[in-house]
Amino acid sequence: MTAKFLIVGEALTDIVVDADGARREHPGGSPMNVAVALSRLGHETHLLTRIGDDDRGAAIRAHLEESGVQLTAHSAVDAPTSTALARLDATGAATYEFDLLWDPDPAGQPESVDAVHTSSIAAVLAPGAETVVEVLRARRPSATISYDPNARPTLMGDPATVRPLIEANIALSDVVKASDEDVTWLYGTDDVEDVVSSWRDLGPALTVLTRGAEGAVAFSSTGRVQVAPVVVEAVDTVGAGDTFSAGILDALADKDLLGAGRREALTYMPNDDIAAVLRRASRLAAVTVSRAGANPPWSHELT
Repeated sequence: MTAKFLIVGEALTDIVVDADGARREHPGGSPMNVAVALSRLGHETHLLTRIGDDDRGAAIRAHLEESGVQLTAHSAVDAPTSTALARLDATGAATYEFDLLWDPDPAGQPESVDAVHTSSIAAVLAPGAETVVEVLRARRPSATISYDPNARPTLMGDPATVRPLIEANIALSDVVKASDEDVTWLYGTDDVEDVVSSWRDLGPALTVLTRGAEGAVAFSSTGRVQVAPVVVEAVDTVGAGDTFSAGILDALADKDLLGAGRREALTYMPNDDIAAVLRRASRLAAVTVSRAGANPPWSHELT
């Protein structure tokens, strides 16, 4: 079934530098990628963000319109559009450098939604992080809250400083997804499963850890669930984690597990259903990995 989503977070221009030095630009930003993925899967998706009135902002707006994402009323501002310089290594893995100002205007949001998702820089970078938290708190009584810490060390700085902010966001959330690399950086440990499992003590019903070639693991009141990865020939990993987050929400929508009224059902979701959610997310992310840039699949590509 389809659902109505509000995504809160940065939309910017990714300037990608390939291993051979070739450069290309395209719209990016972790939250924006989630919004695009959900909209392409047929959901009504609204994005609260901040883009400029320059050519890069126009390209982002066109990209969102093509995928059916609706910008909130005050997301476009009279300022330059933020950028992220992504350098790809020989394996397609990306490292980032940012030129970003994050101060979104929350006016013009849809009146009601089934779920709210935020991620990455938007949830920890001042001054906009405070706005994000206000949105999550206001929406929690009626909507499912989803969060992906999606660590960006270049902007987030010292892990010990940012960790309390991330854990505060986790405490507001029903669903949290992180990669093993995120958790290793944030906590300085290889015991990443223990960390993600312990996040449930802060409040989430479902916490998920992606482990690359080792697949994905979820933790809930019913225990631990692991699924194998979907193996594809990788072009690059840009946007793969964002598509995975969208895949979780898409699968939960299909199981009618979104909205505050479904919080208890989400908490006690059977392990077989959790495995199906992870497999759905893995399949969608594999499509993104198989092609250049953050280019999540459309619903018609999944037949």
